[in-house]
Amino acid sequence: MNAEPMIDVAPLEVAVPLIELDNVTRTFGRGAKKTHALRGVSLNVEAGRSLGIVGESGAGKSTILKLLMGLDQPTSGEVRFTGQPLTVRNRKLMRQFRSQVQIVFQDPRSSLDPRMSVGSIIAEPLRSLGTPGDRKVRVDEVLGWVGLDSSAASKYPAQFSGGQRQRIAIARALAPAPAVLVADEPVSALDVSVRSQIIDLLDSLKKDLGLTLVMVSHDMAIVGQLCEETIVLRDGQIEESGNTRQVLTAPRAEYTKKLLEAVPTLS
Repeated sequence: MNAEPMIDVAPLEVAVPLIELDNVTRTFGRGAKKTHALRGVSLNVEAGRSLGIVGESGAGKSTILKLLMGLDQPTSGEVRFTGQPLTVRNRKLMRQFRSQVQIVFQDPRSSLDPRMSVGSIIAEPLRSLGTPGDRKVRVDEVLGWVGLDSSAASKYPAQFSGGQRQRIAIARALAPAPAVLVADEPVSALDVSVRSQIIDLLDSLKKDLGLTLVMVSHDMAIVGQLCEETIVLRDGQIEESGNTRQVLTAPRAEYTKKLLEAVPTLS
């Protein structure tokens, strides 16, 4: 009887996360004044997925944000971008990282230079990164994405409302065509009446552009609207993590339950 021919089976490829924090600890100070901002935190930012990071003030959100943006280095553990250790010594990787990971800050009033025109503000990352192409065309394009007319490019931030300024900040972040958009409390400084508009905008951009979104917030309701996965931080450690629906509707940790109880509801 003839033996069946051998069939070569290629190994399954496992997608490498865009950004990884691997057992990261971050301490500040020394001796008796030493404090732990993060304690052994591990998380993955997966391509095309949305991740929410929630917790009260002092939970470690700001420290994680700085690590995710390459603005700080861990005391121990490792931060990786596309599988490679993210360090300032690797200039080529850092340059790639800067173009692929952009941030929208909490307060557009302070994050936009009032002396610069909107067009110059949006084109700034294109200039600093040396992005090729017609900058004016790109500015007009991203302004359209965030629901603003191209005439906004010649105006200044003070001529716009808070919600419009946050749209400008989002346009600036989108200009270099990043893979990852990090949003740091993006609606907490806005009037209640415009918060839902910005949330809807971020949701649409995420879907239309295939963005990977990382939302850092104390507001679990907003994370629930935008994020597929959620991490709950407490005292620099991950208290709970998982599918957002699961975390919000059937939390395992008592701390998560208390956070959910604090979410305001409309009566």
